[in-house]
Amino acid sequence: SKHSRILSQFKSKTRTYALTRSQSSAAGRAPAPHSGDKPRLRAIDLAHEVRQEKAETGRPGPAASARPGRVAELKRFSQQLQNVHPNVLAKQLRRSVLYADEDVVVISKPHGVPVREDAGANSISSVLPVLSKMMSGMKVRSESQLLPCLGLEKDSTGALLLARNEDVVEHILSLRRNNQVQRKYWVVAVGVPVPSEGLVDIPIIEREVAGSQPHFKMDLSPLFRMSDAGDGLIRVRGQRQAHPAVTKYRVLESGGGCSLVELQPFTEVKHQMRVHMAIALDCPILGDHKYSHRNKLAPQKLPEHMLKKLGLEQSQIRYLPLHLHARQLILPARSGQADIRVSCPLPKYFLQTLNRLLGYSSLVV
Repeated sequence: SKHSRILSQFKSKTRTYALTRSQSSAAGRAPAPHSGDKPRLRAIDLAHEVRQEKAETGRPGPAASARPGRVAELKRFSQQLQNVHPNVLAKQLRRSVLYADEDVVVISKPHGVPVREDAGANSISSVLPVLSKMMSGMKVRSESQLLPCLGLEKDSTGALLLARNEDVVEHILSLRRNNQVQRKYWVVAVGVPVPSEGLVDIPIIEREVAGSQPHFKMDLSPLFRMSDAGDGLIRVRGQRQAHPAVTKYRVLESGGGCSLVELQPFTEVKHQMRVHMAIALDCPILGDHKYSHRNKLAPQKLPEHMLKKLGLEQSQIRYLPLHLHARQLILPARSGQADIRVSCPLPKYFLQTLNRLLGYSSLVV
């Protein structure tokens, strides 16, 4: 038919035009491919692109529209271990063992996997029996089990302590109650705390937030307020439901309106470090979509210059993971032995963010 002939001619011209463009772009670099082959990216071209990408490492990231794969990468990362087969998760944890002896095991907890049972998703606890069997070949008593004794938030990463039996769990908990277990965290903060180091000692309470999306979140419950004249502090009556919360902090590096901060909590209150950073110091943790807004639920709002460096648009920030990493764990010495000191490497996404925002040159990671 007439329409069929026109469509056939159009397709033929389109194929000829596409082939001509491909051959033209390759002119001067190598002979054109055989007329029967489809134009393809050659190895030398791919190597050139890789070298160019490496040369750009450390420079501010391009706009999100130029990096469409960036969002897809963050999406994949946030879901990578949440729905895999339990044996796959156990194998990943086996590869992530940082320290092991006859009493304790320290693993590197991945992002997005809860420590305790969580409906509809994998958890660390649920695969510990499998992990224990995988480790039975090590020179420790094979009948030992693995039990979590110090928790980490689902969206955090880093050193997670496991005990071999119930007696060790009780011993670790006793040490923690007496502040003899040191845990230090690294966070990327939006803003730079002032002063650059200090101690936040403000109780925390859970409260309900009203509005179009009613929800509960932790908040400060200070024991002091500024006097009406603004010349001093006045002690206020504490709330019985409030929990004492103490966090030591220290800025390790800063630049461009963001910072790498080391945190050391001396108490174990829910979301303690996130609340102290976001509300007490006004420097929320990057990727903390719960506490970046005090009275609503919404993705974190980032300044334009940070979005540009991260290679994201504001509408894509919801996929940015929480940058809260358990960097170091120190257990006191047992009789005749040295302290147990374990440092956990930073995850890939954390390193990429540090590279984009602060650069590697001055950081020891």
